[in-house]
Amino acid sequence: MATDWAEVYRVTFPDLVRFLYRKVWEADRAEDLAQEAFVRALPHDPENPRAFVFTVAANLARDEARTAIRRRKHLELVKAEPVTQTESPAEGLERREEERAVQAALAQLSERDREVLLLWDAGLDYDEIAAQTGLARSAIGTTLSRARRRLVEAHRELGGRTGGRADGPDGKDGRGNDAALG
Repeated sequence: MATDWAEVYRVTFPDLVRFLYRKVWEADRAEDLAQEAFVRALPHDPENPRAFVFTVAANLARDEARTAIRRRKHLELVKAEPVTQTESPAEGLERREEERAVQAALAQLSERDREVLLLWDAGLDYDEIAAQTGLARSAIGTTLSRARRRLVEAHRELGGRTGGRADGPDGKDGRGNDAALG
């Protein structure tokens, strides 16, 4: 059966852009890479199109990072995601500071932990994450749990905010959620 790429695009594109944004930290570039991933995926008919597109996109982002390093380019570190509501200058500053803190905490993680967290955040399920990363499906939950804990710890060590929540000693907010993950 042929892949319905229009449907895959419709349901996957926003998650793919969010995933890529957290890899390249530039909204326009994330959208460009997401479009390029779909262009490259079109000639194929994979068993799991969503996971396939994420794999292509991750490879594109990785290639771009290598190119930037080789050319010694300095990418803009943080470019705010589009804001849907008007914010005061103080709120904008606070949001940008928190984005920097989260970016720095993500940079502290291993490539594997960062990849698993970003794929999960982009909405992939455990099977898709396993296909993308090469990890066993049974290892995804444990890897994700440890990566979340490491992200919270790195965020705290770097002095990042936690969205104003009262965090407990276990890194959880009052509802049992990881504080630094919102």
